[in-house]
Amino acid sequence: MKKLGVLAFGGNALLQAGQKGTIEEQEQNAFDSGERLITLIDRGYNIVITHGNGPQVGNILLANQAGNQVHGLPEMPLDICVAYSQGLIGYILEQQLRNVLQKRDLDRDIITIITQILVHQDDPAFKNPTKPIGPYYTKDQVDEIMKNSSSKFAKDPQGRGWRKVVASPKPLVISNKKSIERIARDGQIVIAVGGGGIPAFYVEPNKLQGIDAVIDKDLASALLASQINADKLFILTDVPKVCLHFNTPKEKSLDRVSIADAKKYLKEGHFAEGSMAPKIRAAIYFVEHSGKDAIITKSTQLGIDGGGTRIVMV
Repeated sequence: MKKLGVLAFGGNALLQAGQKGTIEEQEQNAFDSGERLITLIDRGYNIVITHGNGPQVGNILLANQAGNQVHGLPEMPLDICVAYSQGLIGYILEQQLRNVLQKRDLDRDIITIITQILVHQDDPAFKNPTKPIGPYYTKDQVDEIMKNSSSKFAKDPQGRGWRKVVASPKPLVISNKKSIERIARDGQIVIAVGGGGIPAFYVEPNKLQGIDAVIDKDLASALLASQINADKLFILTDVPKVCLHFNTPKEKSLDRVSIADAKKYLKEGHFAEGSMAPKIRAAIYFVEHSGKDAIITKSTQLGIDGGGTRIVMV
């Protein structure tokens, strides 16, 4: 029986810092990422792919606002923009993964599932926005935007500028999880929980409604992986291993970390919010709830023995 792996791609896997975001750039990035993840199929995995949408949903929001200001088009709320991004990114990933499979003479269906996730409307995250979305700005640009906006911005921990931050509530219930698991275990590739999922809540009994937020895709992926009994969670980022004292002369990469040590490092402030900290929390969640391992690494390390940082129970 094949193993089941959940791979959580960041939104930057398709739209990288410094790129304009053309369809050609995003297609090439998706193709390159697809070639790397296919190595897991070679290693006996069925796979579910999840993805972030930070750059894309921010750009969709900006286009939405421009359409309102220039043409009077009605603005859509953030949950609708997340839904847009699921369809957009799912389409690009499906197409480019198909190209990779055909290149390798592999025959599998690729299915994108638009995924709603239940959150609580009173989640404290709504009072403390932390999730970065959209493009990077200079401090001068942020100051100018803030003259006519109530948006909040935070400085990027890697020094790439400033980004808008929005609420990121805790994911509670994932829709269609039984179908996601069944299709994946049948050998098909499933793309789900795009952008962390579309946040929704019960405005009254038996009536769902979207809410203005972006769920952290790593935590949503960890929840999904634990609920579909995945054998491993792969959290993909832009560094090959988790590091202590990142980007300093004392930098130390980690090969294997127990959840106790991971919690200690979090408490000591080794991992930046909006960057590595959410990934560590997601890995801890998956390991605690499944008893299986999580891997945090760069996509180029997939399929390499000893690649990445392994988060384990003890």
